[in-house]
Amino acid sequence: MSEEESPLKFPCEFPIKAMGKADGAFDMTVVEIVRRHAPDLSEGAIHTRASGKGNYLSVTVVINATSRTQLDAIYQDLVDCEAVIMAL
Repeated sequence: MSEEESPLKFPCEFPIKAMGKADGAFDMTVVEIVRRHAPDLSEGAIHTRASGKGNYLSVTVVINATSRTQLDAIYQDLVDCEAVIMAL
């Protein structure tokens, strides 16, 4: 899908969510991946939530997305990461 076909109008705020095992470094791993593509990420843009039993962690990072290409690159890096079970 090209920039012209995308329903998103860039730049825009865009939430990226990744889920994985709740080990001590999962949230930092997700933030590191996202920061590669969105270096202006602020600390207030990161939200975490543990599953009911605390085995899994959901990390949501809100970025100022500049293009569909940027979003595709972030999602590809998240999917390629072994620690990430799911990226939305």
